[in-house]
Amino acid sequence: MKSAAPKAGKNTKPVKPTKPTRLKNEVRIIGGLWRRTRLPVADKPGLRPTPDRVRETLFNWLASLAGGTGGELPGWHCFDVFAGTGALGFEAASRGAAEVTMCEIDAALVAQMQATKAKLSADAVQVTRGSGVSALERVAARSLQVVFIDPPFTEVALYGPALSAAARAVQADGVVYLEAPTHWSEAELSPLGLVEFRHLRAGAVHAHLLQLAGA
Repeated sequence: MKSAAPKAGKNTKPVKPTKPTRLKNEVRIIGGLWRRTRLPVADKPGLRPTPDRVRETLFNWLASLAGGTGGELPGWHCFDVFAGTGALGFEAASRGAAEVTMCEIDAALVAQMQATKAKLSADAVQVTRGSGVSALERVAARSLQVVFIDPPFTEVALYGPALSAAARAVQADGVVYLEAPTHWSEAELSPLGLVEFRHLRAGAVHAHLLQLAGA
């Protein structure tokens, strides 16, 4: 026999509406002009967008150097060597960067970033396909405020060349952001002319903000 349905009464708890959830295959821009804009994340081996918590901390670090408030980077020139989803580059542009170059080898990811650029009318953003390290090596010396280096964690051979190119490209008071599976030591950074300025660990991610040695 079926049990009778419960009658509504003063002890009946109202059903709470479910909140929309953010899908695992997207990330959001945290601050600036395009705050809360969602960026798609393709199902690609090695593609690992910078976590929201790490990105928020990173841009607070950068804002303190820029003298801006609320994570602003007014007039900055930025370079994302391994752009992937474009989360770091679009975040920088959203926060007032004057020029953001984003490099990526994967054609599908480049097309995805181009679509986002068009959707946002992100005139400050330039998306290019090819080796980010090679492109960074062609950038004028001491011309950038920040270089973002966040390759697939399995591509360990890319770290050294990318850091060397970044050390040449950033201004004397510029910074290099490095995301890696391990904490880079002074002995590893010193030969590249870099020193640690800030460090954060969030799960498997080690986020480093680096400066030129002697800056």
